[in-house]
Amino acid sequence: MPGNKIIDLIIKKQNENDSFISFEFFPPKTDDGVKSLMERIERYKHQVQVDAYFRPGCERGFEFAARVYGLFMDMTWGAGGSTSDLTLDLCVRMNNEIGVESNMHLTCTNMDKEKVDIALEGAKKANIRNIVALRGDPPHGQEKWSATEGGFTCALDLVKYIREQYGDYFCITVSGYPEGHCDKILKVEEGRTLTPSELGRCVNMEDGVYVCSDEDFGKEMDYLEAKIQAGADLIITQMVFDAQVYESFVAACRARGINVPILPGIMCIQNQGGFNRMTTFCKSRFPKELKDKIDAAGNDKDAVREVAIDFGKKLCQDLQAAGAPGLHFYTLNLEKVTLGILEALDLKK
Repeated sequence: MPGNKIIDLIIKKQNENDSFISFEFFPPKTDDGVKSLMERIERYKHQVQVDAYFRPGCERGFEFAARVYGLFMDMTWGAGGSTSDLTLDLCVRMNNEIGVESNMHLTCTNMDKEKVDIALEGAKKANIRNIVALRGDPPHGQEKWSATEGGFTCALDLVKYIREQYGDYFCITVSGYPEGHCDKILKVEEGRTLTPSELGRCVNMEDGVYVCSDEDFGKEMDYLEAKIQAGADLIITQMVFDAQVYESFVAACRARGINVPILPGIMCIQNQGGFNRMTTFCKSRFPKELKDKIDAAGNDKDAVREVAIDFGKKLCQDLQAAGAPGLHFYTLNLEKVTLGILEALDLKK
């Protein structure tokens, strides 16, 4: 039965040398959208019924274990609590109606302390034991993020507050940025020579090369370390398209004594426009070959889906080979690409 802390479930998987999968969804804007999403989540539960664990040397990289569905499912939080009631309601329904562990996002954007208290108390009353603590993006129409008066300034403040008020009741997940936070990924000045580590995470964009400098990346790692020391249990990364970037990020974490599980976030590509917007906004590093294939597919949905599934399969295999304890899929509330990747990996019922 749901009501478990995700970190306990993950540790059990690791002790058994098992891997796992998990998914992220967001609250729809309409009642019909909610109904459709719940039906889709139910299908995820019933179609993803094979757990697998990585074994080097296997042809596909996987051997099969017990029948299990996704270990947990995230539900995002609208800026300023704009979807707070719905987020909580969907998490309750995922727990009680579908029978999967929910991982409820909670952000600082436009959230004063009272709103945070209401959200956390509502989660506890509903036996939801998992929170993703985030700063959050700026509200729609606002370029820069700013703290709300009487609120929290960053995810670290939120982690500290949850631990102060609720002890170890909640499993707390925080975000990690293998390439550095997009705010710190800046255009490389002409003539500057990148270090080997910077070359490993730099991003080629239309107007030049961008990178989170070693100095800024060190500060990012300081901050991540502070979140873990404050009580965070788990890291889920920003979407990654390069397994080597994930592997280097994990190595950097381990070198600092950050030993919590680190799950790679896998964006399920749905269309050319969405891929271009997301990777530009996040300044994501991706193989040139991937973009070339997506651009060639253009508006052909079937062709884009084929590219997305083929790339997703290879990326998942590479991430597993790099030691990822599990695979976390950003579904965008859709299913064909995500389930297509799982089917290509023989992880779909």
